[in-house]
Amino acid sequence: MAVPGLLLHLGLYISSFVCGIVAAASVTIVQGHFGSLCMLYGHVSYNATGGLIGVQSSSSPSMCYFVSAISIIVAVVCFSQTVSWVYAMCSDGDVKRERVWMNLITVVCGIFLFFLLVTGCILRVGRNSLCSSLKQTVPNITSCEDAQTRKWVGTLNGESFYSSLHRAETAVWVNFFFWLIIGVLVIVQNCRSSGSNMITGGDRGHDGPFGGSGATPEETEPFFNRPSGPQ
Repeated sequence: MAVPGLLLHLGLYISSFVCGIVAAASVTIVQGHFGSLCMLYGHVSYNATGGLIGVQSSSSPSMCYFVSAISIIVAVVCFSQTVSWVYAMCSDGDVKRERVWMNLITVVCGIFLFFLLVTGCILRVGRNSLCSSLKQTVPNITSCEDAQTRKWVGTLNGESFYSSLHRAETAVWVNFFFWLIIGVLVIVQNCRSSGSNMITGGDRGHDGPFGGSGATPEETEPFFNRPSGPQ
């Protein structure tokens, strides 16, 4: 693989790794601040006497675990791919990918795109549902950011819940965009590889311009070089 293409792939994998870590960490932080409750699609209550915001209902914790797990899996795959490519560059000086490996990456890319799309929709709709409940229940709140400055019931900490959920959603959509580019690059390389193999196969089946076999010198060399005779 050419150096510019290799650097582009490495940059995409490293960026995707960072996005996965950011998304998983942001969702986990919000869940920790709310006592392991998953606030996506959640509804709040308001105590007018104390001016405190409480949690009326929350989603199953498995929903937040799902969002975090998808981001972590994507990050682990990107990290493994980056390490393997860097090792191949340092040991062999080049990265060679077989056709089977490229087909596997294409399948993995399609799976990641699907789950990242689902994860991004969960974060967006779930966050909007929570914000809608806050604006309808808590007085004098015009945006979800205003609830971050309010006091919450007990040990609940809503200081940065909206910023963290928004950061997680942004990281997921950026990650989706990165994997879309990776998929396009892999498909283009796969098509070029198939085209070059067809051209090479067709040339081998015809004679050269002077009646030769049309093979390159490397193809006509024996597998074992014969020892040279005495001079």
